[in-house]
Amino acid sequence: MHDFLVKIYGWLYPLLRKISLGDITSAYISLVVNIFILCVIAYVIYVIFRLILVASMAIIARKTKTHFDDLLVSNQTAKYIAHLIPFLFIYKSVPVILENYDYWQSVFGKMVGVYIVLLSLWIVRSILKATSEYIKEKPNLSDKPIDSYVQVIMIILWIFCIGIIISKIFDINLNTLLGVLGAISAIILLIFRDTILGFVASVQVSLNDMVRIGDWITFDKYGADGDVIEINLATVKVRNFDNTTTTIPTYSLISDSFRNWRGMLKSDGRRIKRHILVKAKSIRFLSESELIKLKRIQLISDYIDTRQHEINKYNATHNVDKSLAINGRNITNFGLYRKYITSYLENYPGINKDMILLCRQLQPTSQGMPLEIYAFSKDQRFEQYEHIMADIFDHIIASIAYFDLELFEMTSEKK
Repeated sequence: MHDFLVKIYGWLYPLLRKISLGDITSAYISLVVNIFILCVIAYVIYVIFRLILVASMAIIARKTKTHFDDLLVSNQTAKYIAHLIPFLFIYKSVPVILENYDYWQSVFGKMVGVYIVLLSLWIVRSILKATSEYIKEKPNLSDKPIDSYVQVIMIILWIFCIGIIISKIFDINLNTLLGVLGAISAIILLIFRDTILGFVASVQVSLNDMVRIGDWITFDKYGADGDVIEINLATVKVRNFDNTTTTIPTYSLISDSFRNWRGMLKSDGRRIKRHILVKAKSIRFLSESELIKLKRIQLISDYIDTRQHEINKYNATHNVDKSLAINGRNITNFGLYRKYITSYLENYPGINKDMILLCRQLQPTSQGMPLEIYAFSKDQRFEQYEHIMADIFDHIIASIAYFDLELFEMTSEKK
Protein backbone atom coordinates (compact mmCIF):
# COMPACT_ATOMS: atom_id res chain seq x y z
CA MET A 1 0.00 0.00 0.00
CA HIS A 2 2.81 2.39 0.89
CA ASP A 3 4.63 1.79 -2.42
CA PHE A 4 1.41 2.35 -4.33
CA LEU A 5 0.82 5.67 -2.57
CA VAL A 6 4.42 6.74 -3.22
CA LYS A 7 3.84 6.19 -6.94
CA ILE A 8 0.67 8.29 -6.83
CA TYR A 9 2.11 11.24 -4.91
CA GLY A 10 5.85 10.99 -5.63
CA TRP A 11 5.96 11.63 -9.36
CA LEU A 12 5.59 15.41 -9.42
CA TYR A 13 8.52 16.53 -7.26
CA PRO A 14 11.25 14.86 -9.41
CA LEU A 15 9.56 16.24 -12.54
CA LEU A 16 9.60 19.79 -11.15
CA ARG A 17 13.27 19.43 -10.21
CA LYS A 18 14.09 18.35 -13.76
CA ILE A 19 12.69 21.62 -15.12
CA SER A 20 15.07 23.51 -12.83
CA LEU A 21 12.60 24.68 -10.16
CA GLY A 22 14.03 25.23 -6.68
CA ASP A 23 13.67 22.72 -3.88
CA ILE A 24 11.24 24.84 -1.86
CA THR A 25 9.12 25.83 -4.85
CA SER A 26 9.02 22.24 -6.13
CA ALA A 27 8.11 20.96 -2.67
CA TYR A 28 5.22 23.41 -2.18
CA ILE A 29 3.83 22.93 -5.69
CA SER A 30 4.05 19.17 -5.23
CA LEU A 31 2.30 19.44 -1.84
CA VAL A 32 -0.60 21.50 -3.21
CA VAL A 33 -1.09 19.22 -6.22
CA ASN A 34 -0.90 16.09 -4.05
CA ILE A 35 -3.51 17.49 -1.64
CA PHE A 36 -5.75 18.22 -4.63
CA ILE A 37 -5.19 14.67 -5.97
CA LEU A 38 -5.94 13.26 -2.51
CA CYS A 39 -9.23 15.18 -2.30
CA VAL A 40 -10.27 14.07 -5.78
CA ILE A 41 -9.42 10.39 -5.16
CA ALA A 42 -11.11 10.42 -1.74
CA TYR A 43 -14.27 11.96 -3.22
CA VAL A 44 -14.30 9.43 -6.08
CA ILE A 45 -13.86 6.57 -3.60
CA TYR A 46 -16.71 7.97 -1.47
CA VAL A 47 -19.07 8.29 -4.47
CA ILE A 48 -18.24 4.81 -5.79
CA PHE A 49 -18.60 3.06 -2.46
CA ARG A 50 -21.71 5.01 -1.54
CA LEU A 51 -23.39 3.97 -4.79
CA ILE A 52 -22.24 0.37 -4.42
CA LEU A 53 -23.03 -0.05 -0.71
CA VAL A 54 -26.29 1.89 -0.57
CA ALA A 55 -27.64 0.37 -3.79
CA SER A 56 -26.60 -3.17 -2.90
CA MET A 57 -27.99 -2.85 0.61
CA ALA A 58 -31.31 -1.56 -0.77
CA ILE A 59 -31.50 -4.43 -3.26
CA ILE A 60 -30.70 -7.00 -0.58
CA ALA A 61 -33.31 -5.46 1.73
CA ARG A 62 -35.99 -5.74 -0.95
CA LYS A 63 -35.20 -9.33 -1.86
CA THR A 64 -34.70 -10.87 1.58
CA LYS A 65 -37.50 -11.86 3.92
CA THR A 66 -35.83 -10.64 7.11
CA HIS A 67 -36.56 -7.11 8.28
CA PHE A 68 -33.10 -6.60 9.81
CA ASP A 69 -31.50 -5.36 6.58
CA ASP A 70 -34.38 -2.90 6.12
CA LEU A 71 -33.55 -1.49 9.54
CA LEU A 72 -29.87 -1.20 8.55
CA VAL A 73 -30.97 0.81 5.51
CA SER A 74 -33.25 3.08 7.56
CA ASN A 75 -30.42 3.70 10.04
CA GLN A 76 -28.04 4.63 7.15
CA THR A 77 -25.37 2.09 8.08
CA ALA A 78 -24.14 1.77 4.48
CA LYS A 79 -23.84 5.55 4.19
CA TYR A 80 -21.62 5.75 7.28
CA ILE A 81 -19.41 2.91 5.99
CA ALA A 82 -19.10 4.75 2.66
CA HIS A 83 -17.84 7.78 4.61
CA LEU A 84 -15.30 5.67 6.50
CA ILE A 85 -13.51 4.12 3.48
CA PRO A 86 -12.18 7.38 1.92
CA PHE A 87 -10.99 8.57 5.33
CA LEU A 88 -9.03 5.34 5.77
CA PHE A 89 -7.41 6.15 2.42
CA ILE A 90 -6.67 9.71 3.60
CA TYR A 91 -5.20 8.37 6.85
CA LYS A 92 -2.78 6.19 4.87
CA SER A 93 -1.96 9.01 2.43
CA VAL A 94 -1.14 11.74 4.98
CA PRO A 95 2.27 10.28 6.02
CA VAL A 96 3.29 10.02 2.34
CA ILE A 97 2.13 13.50 1.30
CA LEU A 98 3.49 15.22 4.43
CA GLU A 99 6.60 13.11 4.76
CA ASN A 100 8.86 16.16 5.04
CA TYR A 101 6.46 18.14 7.23
CA ASP A 102 6.58 16.34 10.58
CA TYR A 103 4.46 18.86 12.52
CA TRP A 104 1.62 19.00 10.00
CA GLN A 105 1.84 15.25 9.47
CA SER A 106 1.26 14.77 13.20
CA VAL A 107 -1.58 17.31 13.38
CA PHE A 108 -3.52 16.10 10.33
CA GLY A 109 -2.80 12.45 11.11
CA LYS A 110 -4.30 12.87 14.58
CA MET A 111 -7.33 14.80 13.26
CA VAL A 112 -8.12 12.16 10.64
CA GLY A 113 -7.51 9.38 13.18
CA VAL A 114 -9.94 10.95 15.67
CA TYR A 115 -12.59 11.32 12.98
CA ILE A 116 -12.14 7.66 11.94
CA VAL A 117 -12.63 6.56 15.57
CA LEU A 118 -15.81 8.63 15.90
CA LEU A 119 -17.14 7.47 12.54
CA SER A 120 -16.45 3.84 13.48
CA LEU A 121 -18.39 4.39 16.70
CA TRP A 122 -21.26 5.88 14.69
CA ILE A 123 -21.33 2.80 12.44
CA VAL A 124 -21.47 0.51 15.47
CA ARG A 125 -24.23 2.70 16.96
CA SER A 126 -26.35 2.42 13.79
CA ILE A 127 -25.92 -1.38 13.78
CA LEU A 128 -26.83 -1.60 17.48
CA LYS A 129 -29.86 0.61 16.91
CA ALA A 130 -31.03 -1.57 14.02
CA THR A 131 -30.45 -4.67 16.14
CA SER A 132 -32.43 -3.15 19.01
CA GLU A 133 -35.37 -2.30 16.75
CA TYR A 134 -35.27 -5.78 15.21
CA ILE A 135 -35.25 -7.52 18.59
CA LYS A 136 -38.16 -5.40 19.86
CA GLU A 137 -40.24 -6.64 16.94
CA LYS A 138 -40.00 -10.18 18.32
CA PRO A 139 -43.09 -10.94 20.46
CA ASN A 140 -41.14 -12.92 23.06
CA LEU A 141 -38.56 -10.13 23.47
CA SER A 142 -40.71 -7.01 23.05
CA ASP A 143 -41.05 -6.52 26.82
CA LYS A 144 -37.30 -6.70 27.48
CA PRO A 145 -35.34 -3.45 28.22
CA ILE A 146 -33.32 -3.68 25.01
CA ASP A 147 -32.64 0.07 24.91
CA SER A 148 -30.99 -0.10 28.33
CA TYR A 149 -28.62 -2.83 27.14
CA VAL A 150 -27.74 -0.81 24.05
CA GLN A 151 -27.09 2.28 26.18
CA VAL A 152 -24.73 0.34 28.46
CA ILE A 153 -22.82 -0.97 25.44
CA MET A 154 -22.63 2.52 23.96
CA ILE A 155 -21.36 4.01 27.23
CA ILE A 156 -18.59 1.38 27.35
CA LEU A 157 -17.72 2.04 23.70
CA TRP A 158 -17.68 5.82 24.30
CA ILE A 159 -15.30 5.37 27.23
CA PHE A 160 -13.06 3.14 25.12
CA CYS A 161 -13.14 5.56 22.15
CA ILE A 162 -12.40 8.57 24.36
CA GLY A 163 -9.39 6.68 25.72
CA ILE A 164 -8.18 5.96 22.17
CA ILE A 165 -8.68 9.61 21.16
CA ILE A 166 -6.77 10.91 24.19
CA SER A 167 -3.93 8.46 23.63
CA LYS A 168 -3.76 9.41 19.95
CA ILE A 169 -3.81 13.17 20.55
CA PHE A 170 -1.25 13.19 23.35
CA ASP A 171 0.81 10.20 22.10
CA ILE A 172 0.16 8.21 25.27
CA ASN A 173 0.08 4.44 25.33
CA LEU A 174 -3.51 3.28 25.86
CA ASN A 175 -2.53 0.76 28.55
CA THR A 176 -0.61 3.46 30.42
CA LEU A 177 -3.57 5.81 30.18
CA LEU A 178 -6.00 3.20 31.52
CA GLY A 179 -3.62 2.39 34.38
CA VAL A 180 -3.34 6.03 35.42
CA LEU A 181 -7.10 6.54 35.22
CA GLY A 182 -7.66 3.40 37.31
CA ALA A 183 -5.29 4.69 39.98
CA ILE A 184 -7.00 8.06 40.33
CA SER A 185 -10.58 6.87 39.71
CA ALA A 186 -11.35 6.63 43.45
CA ILE A 187 -10.29 10.25 44.01
CA ILE A 188 -12.20 11.40 40.93
CA LEU A 189 -15.37 9.63 42.09
CA LEU A 190 -15.08 11.14 45.56
CA ILE A 191 -14.48 14.71 44.41
CA PHE A 192 -16.76 14.78 41.38
CA ARG A 193 -19.54 12.46 42.59
CA ASP A 194 -22.40 14.90 41.94
CA THR A 195 -20.92 16.00 38.63
CA ILE A 196 -20.53 12.41 37.44
CA LEU A 197 -24.06 11.53 38.55
CA GLY A 198 -25.32 14.64 36.77
CA PHE A 199 -23.41 13.77 33.62
CA VAL A 200 -24.74 10.21 33.55
CA ALA A 201 -28.26 11.49 34.22
CA SER A 202 -27.92 14.10 31.46
CA VAL A 203 -26.88 11.41 29.01
CA GLN A 204 -29.82 9.20 30.06
CA VAL A 205 -32.29 12.08 29.93
CA SER A 206 -31.05 13.06 26.48
CA LEU A 207 -30.97 9.53 25.05
CA ASN A 208 -34.44 8.65 26.40
CA ASP A 209 -35.90 12.09 25.62
CA MET A 210 -37.33 12.18 29.14
CA VAL A 211 -37.41 15.96 29.59
CA ARG A 212 -37.06 18.93 27.26
CA ILE A 213 -36.95 22.64 27.94
CA GLY A 214 -40.55 23.85 27.87
CA ASP A 215 -42.04 20.57 29.14
CA TRP A 216 -44.59 20.73 31.92
CA ILE A 217 -43.50 18.34 34.67
CA THR A 218 -44.81 17.48 38.13
CA PHE A 219 -42.28 16.30 40.72
CA ASP A 220 -44.03 15.84 44.08
CA LYS A 221 -40.84 15.05 45.99
CA TYR A 222 -39.42 18.52 45.27
CA GLY A 223 -42.74 20.38 45.09
CA ALA A 224 -42.23 21.16 41.40
CA ASP A 225 -45.24 21.73 39.14
CA GLY A 226 -44.54 23.85 36.10
CA ASP A 227 -42.44 24.35 32.99
CA VAL A 228 -38.80 23.32 32.62
CA ILE A 229 -36.75 26.45 31.89
CA GLU A 230 -33.19 25.12 32.15
CA ILE A 231 -31.38 21.77 32.01
CA ASN A 232 -27.69 21.58 32.84
CA LEU A 233 -25.22 19.03 34.13
CA ALA A 234 -26.15 19.34 37.81
CA THR A 235 -29.67 20.76 38.00
CA VAL A 236 -32.98 21.15 36.24
CA LYS A 237 -34.88 24.40 36.89
CA VAL A 238 -38.67 24.41 36.88
CA ARG A 239 -40.78 27.56 36.89
CA ASN A 240 -43.88 26.64 38.88
CA PHE A 241 -47.30 28.02 38.04
CA ASP A 242 -47.13 30.33 41.06
CA ASN A 243 -43.99 31.87 39.46
CA THR A 244 -41.65 30.33 42.02
CA THR A 245 -38.62 28.36 40.82
CA THR A 246 -37.73 24.85 41.93
CA THR A 247 -34.26 23.41 41.39
CA ILE A 248 -34.10 19.63 40.97
CA PRO A 249 -30.87 17.56 40.87
CA THR A 250 -30.52 16.14 37.35
CA TYR A 251 -29.84 12.63 38.61
CA SER A 252 -33.22 12.67 40.42
CA LEU A 253 -34.90 12.47 37.02
CA ILE A 254 -33.62 8.91 36.62
CA SER A 255 -33.62 7.85 40.29
CA ASP A 256 -37.09 9.11 41.29
CA SER A 257 -40.54 9.19 39.74
CA PHE A 258 -41.96 12.32 38.13
CA ARG A 259 -44.73 13.13 35.68
CA ASN A 260 -44.15 14.70 32.26
CA TRP A 261 -47.28 16.17 30.66
CA ARG A 262 -45.76 16.51 27.16
CA GLY A 263 -47.58 13.48 25.79
CA MET A 264 -50.91 14.83 26.99
CA LEU A 265 -50.27 18.27 25.50
CA LYS A 266 -49.38 16.71 22.14
CA SER A 267 -52.35 14.34 22.15
CA ASP A 268 -55.84 15.03 20.83
CA GLY A 269 -57.36 15.59 24.25
CA ARG A 270 -56.80 16.07 27.96
CA ARG A 271 -58.56 13.68 30.31
CA ILE A 272 -61.48 14.77 32.50
CA LYS A 273 -61.94 12.25 35.30
CA ARG A 274 -64.09 13.57 38.13
CA HIS A 275 -67.17 12.35 39.97
CA ILE A 276 -70.07 13.60 42.04
CA LEU A 277 -71.74 11.75 44.94
CA VAL A 278 -75.48 11.11 44.68
CA LYS A 279 -77.52 10.18 47.76
CA ALA A 280 -78.43 6.52 47.41
CA LYS A 281 -81.85 6.98 49.01
CA SER A 282 -82.84 9.47 46.27
CA ILE A 283 -82.47 6.80 43.55
CA ARG A 284 -85.83 5.26 42.62
CA PHE A 285 -88.11 4.01 39.81
CA LEU A 286 -89.94 6.57 37.68
CA SER A 287 -93.70 6.54 37.14
CA GLU A 288 -95.48 7.05 33.81
CA SER A 289 -96.46 10.60 34.74
CA GLU A 290 -92.88 11.48 35.66
CA LEU A 291 -91.63 10.07 32.37
CA ILE A 292 -94.13 12.19 30.45
CA LYS A 293 -92.84 15.25 32.30
CA LEU A 294 -89.18 14.34 31.62
CA LYS A 295 -89.87 13.96 27.89
CA ARG A 296 -89.78 17.74 27.75
CA ILE A 297 -86.00 17.48 28.13
CA GLN A 298 -84.96 17.47 24.48
CA LEU A 299 -81.70 15.51 24.80
CA ILE A 300 -83.45 12.41 26.14
CA SER A 301 -86.96 12.73 24.67
CA ASP A 302 -86.38 10.18 21.90
CA TYR A 303 -84.50 7.86 24.27
CA ILE A 304 -87.44 7.82 26.73
CA ASP A 305 -89.88 6.96 23.93
CA THR A 306 -87.69 4.13 22.62
CA ARG A 307 -86.83 2.78 26.05
CA GLN A 308 -90.41 2.99 27.30
CA HIS A 309 -91.70 1.13 24.26
CA GLU A 310 -89.13 -1.68 24.80
CA ILE A 311 -89.97 -1.98 28.50
CA ASN A 312 -93.74 -1.96 27.96
CA LYS A 313 -93.45 -4.62 25.28
CA TYR A 314 -91.30 -6.80 27.56
CA ASN A 315 -93.64 -6.41 30.53
CA ALA A 316 -96.71 -7.18 28.43
CA THR A 317 -95.07 -10.25 26.88
CA HIS A 318 -94.17 -11.65 30.29
CA ASN A 319 -97.48 -10.71 32.00
CA VAL A 320 -95.68 -8.57 34.56
CA ASP A 321 -97.79 -7.33 37.49
CA LYS A 322 -97.10 -3.60 37.52
CA SER A 323 -99.11 -2.91 40.66
CA LEU A 324 -95.68 -2.93 42.26
CA ALA A 325 -93.02 -0.82 40.55
CA ILE A 326 -90.28 -3.35 41.36
CA ASN A 327 -91.82 -5.97 39.08
CA GLY A 328 -90.53 -6.32 35.54
CA ARG A 329 -88.32 -3.82 33.84
CA ASN A 330 -88.33 -0.13 34.78
CA ILE A 331 -86.58 3.16 34.23
CA THR A 332 -84.81 4.73 37.21
CA ASN A 333 -84.18 8.41 37.70
CA PHE A 334 -80.47 7.68 38.20
CA GLY A 335 -80.21 5.65 34.97
CA LEU A 336 -82.09 8.32 33.02
CA TYR A 337 -79.82 10.99 34.52
CA ARG A 338 -76.73 9.07 33.37
CA LYS A 339 -78.17 8.91 29.85
CA TYR A 340 -78.86 12.64 29.96
CA ILE A 341 -75.28 13.47 31.04
CA THR A 342 -73.90 11.19 28.29
CA SER A 343 -76.05 12.95 25.68
CA TYR A 344 -75.03 16.33 27.09
CA LEU A 345 -71.32 15.45 26.79
CA GLU A 346 -71.82 14.14 23.25
CA ASN A 347 -73.26 17.51 22.28
CA TYR A 348 -70.82 19.65 24.24
CA PRO A 349 -68.46 21.45 21.79
CA GLY A 350 -65.41 21.30 24.08
CA ILE A 351 -65.33 17.48 24.27
CA ASN A 352 -63.33 15.35 21.81
CA LYS A 353 -65.88 12.86 20.46
CA ASP A 354 -63.18 10.66 18.87
CA MET A 355 -61.82 9.64 22.29
CA ILE A 356 -63.39 7.75 25.21
CA LEU A 357 -66.56 9.35 26.56
CA LEU A 358 -68.26 7.76 29.56
CA CYS A 359 -70.68 8.62 32.33
CA ARG A 360 -70.40 5.67 34.70
CA GLN A 361 -71.24 4.44 38.19
CA LEU A 362 -68.46 3.60 40.59
CA GLN A 363 -68.48 1.37 43.66
CA PRO A 364 -71.05 2.71 46.19
CA THR A 365 -69.51 4.41 49.21
CA SER A 366 -70.69 5.47 52.65
CA GLN A 367 -71.14 8.99 51.23
CA GLY A 368 -73.40 7.85 48.37
CA MET A 369 -73.28 6.60 44.79
CA PRO A 370 -70.36 8.06 42.77
CA LEU A 371 -71.20 9.16 39.23
CA GLU A 372 -67.99 9.68 37.27
CA ILE A 373 -67.38 11.62 34.09
CA TYR A 374 -64.58 10.12 31.98
CA ALA A 375 -63.96 12.13 28.81
CA PHE A 376 -61.31 14.21 27.02
CA SER A 377 -61.37 17.92 26.33
CA LYS A 378 -60.34 19.22 22.91
CA ASP A 379 -58.18 21.97 24.41
CA GLN A 380 -55.26 20.80 26.55
CA ARG A 381 -54.23 24.26 27.82
CA PHE A 382 -54.61 24.67 31.56
CA GLU A 383 -56.99 27.66 31.62
CA GLN A 384 -59.27 26.38 28.86
CA TYR A 385 -59.27 22.85 30.30
CA GLU A 386 -60.36 24.12 33.72
CA HIS A 387 -63.06 26.28 32.11
CA ILE A 388 -64.44 23.32 30.13
CA MET A 389 -64.47 21.05 33.18
CA ALA A 390 -66.09 23.69 35.42
CA ASP A 391 -68.72 24.44 32.77
CA ILE A 392 -69.62 20.75 32.47
CA PHE A 393 -69.92 20.18 36.22
CA ASP A 394 -71.88 23.39 36.71
CA HIS A 395 -74.48 21.93 34.38
CA ILE A 396 -74.30 18.45 35.95
CA ILE A 397 -74.89 19.80 39.45
CA ALA A 398 -77.63 22.22 38.34
CA SER A 399 -79.52 19.59 36.33
CA ILE A 400 -79.60 16.85 38.97
CA ALA A 401 -82.69 18.32 40.67
CA TYR A 402 -84.76 17.82 37.49
CA PHE A 403 -84.44 14.06 38.02
CA ASP A 404 -85.42 14.25 41.69
CA LEU A 405 -81.90 13.23 42.76
CA GLU A 406 -79.86 14.73 45.59
CA LEU A 407 -76.16 15.42 45.96
CA PHE A 408 -74.36 14.23 49.06
CA GLU A 409 -73.22 17.00 51.38
CA MET A 410 -71.49 16.53 54.70
CA THR A 411 -73.52 18.25 57.41
CA SER A 412 -72.60 18.92 61.01
CA GLU A 413 -74.84 17.27 63.59
CA LYS A 414 -76.32 19.52 66.27
CA LYS A 415 -76.01 18.25 69.80
